[in-house]
Amino acid sequence: MTALSLLENAGFTGELVMPEDAAYDEARSIFNAMIDRRPAVIARCAKTTDVVAAVNAACESKLPLSVLGGGHAVTGAGLIDDGICIDLRTLDAIAVDDVARVVRVGGGCRWGALDAATQEHGLAVTGGRVSTTGVGGLTLGSGSGWLERKFGFACDNLLSCEVVTADGKVVTASNSDNPDLFWALRGGGGNFGVVTEFTFQLHQVGPMMLAGLLVYPAPMAADVAKHWRDFMSTAPNEVASGLAFITAPPLEFVPEPARGQQVLGVVVLYVGDMDEGRQVLTPLLDYGPPAVNLVQPMPYLALQQLIDEANPPGRLNYWTADFLAELPDKAIDELVELAARPVSPFTQLLLVAGGGAISEVDDEATAFGQRDAPWNVHWLSAWENEADSEKNIAYTREVAAALKPWTTGKVYLNYIGEEGSERVASSFGPEKYARLRQIKKVWDPTNLFSQNQNIPPAD
Repeated sequence: MTALSLLENAGFTGELVMPEDAAYDEARSIFNAMIDRRPAVIARCAKTTDVVAAVNAACESKLPLSVLGGGHAVTGAGLIDDGICIDLRTLDAIAVDDVARVVRVGGGCRWGALDAATQEHGLAVTGGRVSTTGVGGLTLGSGSGWLERKFGFACDNLLSCEVVTADGKVVTASNSDNPDLFWALRGGGGNFGVVTEFTFQLHQVGPMMLAGLLVYPAPMAADVAKHWRDFMSTAPNEVASGLAFITAPPLEFVPEPARGQQVLGVVVLYVGDMDEGRQVLTPLLDYGPPAVNLVQPMPYLALQQLIDEANPPGRLNYWTADFLAELPDKAIDELVELAARPVSPFTQLLLVAGGGAISEVDDEATAFGQRDAPWNVHWLSAWENEADSEKNIAYTREVAAALKPWTTGKVYLNYIGEEGSERVASSFGPEKYARLRQIKKVWDPTNLFSQNQNIPPAD
């Protein structure tokens, strides 16, 4: 039987999109335009039983399987050629309990919708820095976001998951139910099942907070970055910040002479009382001074959409990343020199301060493999002309190679493309990786869920 007939016979209630359908090309459109994959069928799931039907159909038909959430991953792992694509994007219901400060959210929801729903009650959980990012992929990869230094990663705030396993069962994963699976889901990615619902602990945030962007001309970049490093090394947990080496966009807030030129952007926020935040942030805000200072009281929702315009879907993207054990002057000088000559105006070289609540969680509490790194670097090259692919990829690799002497050897896996099984294994370390492989053997012994930063089952 074909995958289509298997799904229809199983009582699939969602929409089945085939290559001959008018909606097919739109349905397989994702963030990274470098990815052009053609699934045999895209199963748009309306409820959990549809996911069960799709998993069973993949097993019975022997077709490969992928799981599409937000579609923001640079690998394009949500799509697979000639296989079954489980499309979760219509599983996006949100239920907020403002008394218990808990939210239940469908596996296909995106962070913009979740932020909007929780902010109606002045609540939030650490979420993606681009609002179109999927809740599922980000959380399962651990979940970095602007609130992480105060409240930890998204996975640190995860209370439970509803999971469809490789044998078509629906189980709950939490600290009390299937705790081994729950441990693996918090950083181990989509290797262990399809999460159809997440339950998060929420925190009081906003709706207004002190946040925004500082912009400095390129000649000041090295001095500003070193001052920022020193400031963030001792900043309280309430402060979060990141550097962005970018090409200034042609927007009204950018002085006209700077438009199209290389600049250093500093995103900063304070999670707490705004008057207190102004005092704490004064050494950062006054340094330079910046050519543009947009740090002001703003809605948390505006902060969460601050870099959306610079990260639209439909461009070609190549990313890589690392954690840094240290950030000496020499590393900053190397980075500033490379940042001054990007090959695309859409490229962003990002440096985010770690520490805070991230490092206060026991390293063994979750599968995520790097909590003590003080700096997280993310190299994002983006361009629009396919003919420019080779030089953009080469530039990204050059930047990454220049900073390697100061890296920890581990990486935030959500930030990289397909860099091989050794890169995945090294990110967890040998003990955690071995444990993850044993858990994989229990929950997915045939490696059905392999279209990801894959962890194969133990032999």
